Amino acid sequence: MKIAILSRNKKLYSTRRLIEACEKRGHEPMVLDILRSYMNIESSKPEVHLKGETLPHFDAVIPRIGASVTFYGTAVLRQFEMMGAFPLNESVAISRSRDKLRSLQLLSRKGVGLPKTGFAHNPDDIQDLIKMVGGAPLVVKLLEGTQGIGVVLAETRKAAESVIEAFMGLKANIMVQEYIKEAGGADIRCLVVGDKVVAAMKRQAQAGEFRSNLHRGGSAALVKITPTERKTAVNAAKIMGLNVAGVDILRSERGPLIMEVNSSPGLEGIETATGKDVASMIIEFIEKNARPHKTRTKGKG
Repeated sequence: MKIAILSRNKKLYSTRRLIEACEKRGHEPMVLDILRSYMNIESSKPEVHLKGETLPHFDAVIPRIGASVTFYGTAVLRQFEMMGAFPLNESVAISRSRDKLRSLQLLSRKGVGLPKTGFAHNPDDIQDLIKMVGGAPLVVKLLEGTQGIGVVLAETRKAAESVIEAFMGLKANIMVQEYIKEAGGADIRCLVVGDKVVAAMKRQAQAGEFRSNLHRGGSAALVKITPTERKTAVNAAKIMGLNVAGVDILRSERGPLIMEVNSSPGLEGIETATGKDVASMIIEFIEKNARPHKTRTKGKG
């Protein structure tokens, strides 16, 4: 199969591993810089061009679209979908998962466990917003933040009021969440491929830090997850419409709570912590499922 990998940098660990897995299994991978790809949107013959050349037909597309280029990246992916290529994750599902508020609303509607979450626009509502999520300590999150950036732990009510007021004053979109103390600064990253959790790791925040992201100095270790956690992760990816997802779970006294569903999960941390060849599992999924024009939305959404 001809497989396009949409990535800004072919030297990144995840991109390199996907190239290796494609070649090992006899496929032809081609890395396309998402921001250098451009489109001819024509009704009879949609095309994607790169550096003056018309790109060939691809059987499948693996999107590795960074959060900062979601709008343009999903537009390029949608063009490939319209041309009949099988997307590992569909453009609509990626857009859905990148909107943190919308994704939580969708998960909530399906009864998936979540931390109590509040969202408001007016500073006059701050007092009730804090009360709604159970008071301080609480977590304030920028809706556009990634890799733990724009996430603040407010340990007292006064601190919470100040942080929320400051963000609102900057016209930033934020959500306020209860702090799950019993998680102890740790979360579980479940890597879902298809309808299975193929690997899981526990990420632990470093001393004095509550964010467990590896980019923030957190450590990762192999972890055994419960059947409930496994089911919750698979269900969350399915609700988002993602074939491959990194589902972040907090262990709480009331069961697993979904923190986030990531549509472009990094492979380095989880492959290192678990010793599993996740890249090959992803390519195997494509082999079993890739069919021309096999998208739920047919590029319309």
